[in-house]
Amino acid sequence: MKYSKATNYALHTMLYLIAIAPDRPVGVQQLAEKQGVSPTYLSKILTKLVKAGLVESASGANGGYRVKGKKEDISFLDIIHALEGTTSLFECCGSGDERCVIHQVMLSAEEAMEQHLKNTKLIDLAK
Repeated sequence: MKYSKATNYALHTMLYLIAIAPDRPVGVQQLAEKQGVSPTYLSKILTKLVKAGLVESASGANGGYRVKGKKEDISFLDIIHALEGTTSLFECCGSGDERCVIHQVMLSAEEAMEQHLKNTKLIDLAK
């Protein structure tokens, strides 16, 4: 199973915002330099995080991005869904019957993984 590089950058960006700058906006240039990625590319990722309600942007001389809401509640799954969506990782190629035993096993595994990602909060890594 593989997530996009964008998800990787989003997770690292969110961890940085929670751990290093929980209350002050951080510019996209600084966030991009920390990860060695272009500010333009990271801006697209941040736009998805803003749309998901995980970060907010502030314009102006002291502008940038900061965590929106309670940082204690932000899970890995929140960030992954913001970037990757909520579509299932496995698509059964069989008859499409929901009773397919292979589909049931894969769906069960995906649900367990999602539960783990939902229970893992970024704030726990920031400490």
